[in-house]
Amino acid sequence: MKLWYSISLQVMRQRFRFAPSPTGPLHIGGARTALFNFLIAKQTNGVFILRIEDTDKGRLVEKSEGYIEAALDWLKLSPDEGPRTGGEFGPYRQSDRLDIYRKKIKELIRAKKAYYAFDTKTALNELREKEERRGSKFKYGYLNRLELDNSLKLNEKEIVNRIKKEPYVIRLKIEKGVTETKDILRGNISINNEVLDDKILLKADGYPTYHFANVVDDHLMKISTVIRGEEWLPSLAIHKLIYDAFNWKTPDFLHLPLILKPEGKGKLSKRDADKGGFPVFPLRWGENLGYKELGFLNVGLVNYLALLGWNPGIEKEVYSLKELIEKFSFAGIQKGGAKFDYTKAKWINQKHLSVMTYGAFDLTYPNKAIQLKKHYPKHYNEIYNEIRNRITLLNDLDNELRPFLENPNTYDNKFLKKQEKNHNLLEVLSEIETSIRTGGLNKLKENLYEISKSKKIKFSLIMQLLRLSFVGNMSGPDLFFMAKVLTKTISLKRVLALSYYIKKNNSL
Repeated sequence: MKLWYSISLQVMRQRFRFAPSPTGPLHIGGARTALFNFLIAKQTNGVFILRIEDTDKGRLVEKSEGYIEAALDWLKLSPDEGPRTGGEFGPYRQSDRLDIYRKKIKELIRAKKAYYAFDTKTALNELREKEERRGSKFKYGYLNRLELDNSLKLNEKEIVNRIKKEPYVIRLKIEKGVTETKDILRGNISINNEVLDDKILLKADGYPTYHFANVVDDHLMKISTVIRGEEWLPSLAIHKLIYDAFNWKTPDFLHLPLILKPEGKGKLSKRDADKGGFPVFPLRWGENLGYKELGFLNVGLVNYLALLGWNPGIEKEVYSLKELIEKFSFAGIQKGGAKFDYTKAKWINQKHLSVMTYGAFDLTYPNKAIQLKKHYPKHYNEIYNEIRNRITLLNDLDNELRPFLENPNTYDNKFLKKQEKNHNLLEVLSEIETSIRTGGLNKLKENLYEISKSKKIKFSLIMQLLRLSFVGNMSGPDLFFMAKVLTKTISLKRVLALSYYIKKNNSL
């Protein structure tokens, strides 16, 4: 009774699935598909399901399934049901569902909605080549199937004898007519069945094809809306015909627009990403770094992926996952492809970093947080506030925190060579040293400005040499904030270190 009641509750809830094939790492296009399914599931108090479609044994890649699950976990898109979490509609790995597919294929055979085909690869290739020479394309369908080698022209005894001795496939029997389908974004779509093949449902190795297993699983798992990439739109008519063959209700379908190359022409590929200097995977895959390793926050990447093909209808572009769940709707999904913009992705990531709390920083970058707290227990929060608006990626923290945690060990020689032609740098540094030593740090800016006026030294040069002393180059946090945090002792030490470096290398 409890089990029935539990299942009944789940059936009443809308159910959405992400169904990748473990043929390699999760592409950001797949990650976006998972995200859109996750968002609508959570918004409607529905169920988000992960199903692994691993029936194409020739294309399987070791560790791919584990990678997909790890990537979804990092993106905070963990499924409610799946191979790892289980559920009442499993198994959730297609290779564990073979008995189900064999049972269902027999139902279609008995209903005369499918048939055995014994055609050899050689024979079919010859037919394809023949049609190509005529300038047309070979199709295995109602116009020619009675002329081909299949069970439609055999009696039951002949069929039994042949399936015992010969390899075969099982094909869907598509009749003459028009198949009416519907996509949420594109409306009604009509397909003349004449252009369709009698698709293979069960391969010679006994494994189902994607088309057959996909439909069977979506039905048995009570999927209410299928959200998938636009590349599957040409398969919609075949899938509708399989539903019709079983007399099953067809779920709603929504085919997401393509993620395009940065220039806007063609589907984004790994080659395009390599050329543009950005990844296409959430996590590292072999030698290929992912967004995590490059320093993206998971919420930053999720935020950007949500905006690829979806528009909330307002100018706001920075969202937490909770806000995306609240705002997401099918109405905001666009039909046209979305150009990938890595600069925009980094900008969004920076916005999330700029509002990251101390606690989140501690969790995300624990080693640096521990170091900062050890060296600057009184200024930890101030340092974090100073640098978080300066970083675009988490990895930028290394450079931004280095001046606080390490003394410079190299200096910008190019700058020194240029300035030494017109200025006595040692004298300027001596003035800076005297100002810090006698005047302290509270009014350092004012004191250095007075030196600039009285000694007729450009204030910009004084500031540049001070920055070079503190950081080693011309970038970094606010100088006077640094001086306060570093203390008088360390500030003097760094100014003197630069003076020593110039003396030692007076032939720069």
